[in-house]
Amino acid sequence: MAEIKDPENTIIMETTKGKVVIELMPNVAPGHVARIKELAREGAYDGVVFHRVIEDFMAQTGDVQYGKTGGEHFNPSRAGMGGSSKPDLNAEFSNVSHIRGTCSMARSQMPNSANSQFFICFTDAPWLNKQYSVWGQVIEGMDNIDKIKRGEPVRDPDTIVSMRVAADA
Repeated sequence: MAEIKDPENTIIMETTKGKVVIELMPNVAPGHVARIKELAREGAYDGVVFHRVIEDFMAQTGDVQYGKTGGEHFNPSRAGMGGSSKPDLNAEFSNVSHIRGTCSMARSQMPNSANSQFFICFTDAPWLNKQYSVWGQVIEGMDNIDKIKRGEPVRDPDTIVSMRVAADA
């Protein structure tokens, strides 16, 4: 198992394909890290589908409004169109590159529109650099991310079973 240096800034995400450990980057994107931790601590990500998964690019998840299986507003055809009840975040673009295992916030065309959705890069994606807010890096379990079913939308999608801050686990 990967060494967890800072449990308060590490996420343990159980998926239908296995465990993924993400080291958070509060020094790079403090607002985004705070939101990820807040939603994780509320259990908001538990049961959320990976709704957009593109081969050789990324796996997107985090729509706690329409993508949460068993949730009040769960709607597979709308997964990817929602967020959380919290306000959108201001962009925290940085010089951190989008490489394999990078965790970054999804957003609309508007830079300050990230809310709860995020993606994990399968491969390096330099065209995303300085345009999306990077908040973490997978330090264990990329092999499990690689197993997530592909599609736009994904048929019978994989889900986040649970997502917790390591300090709380």
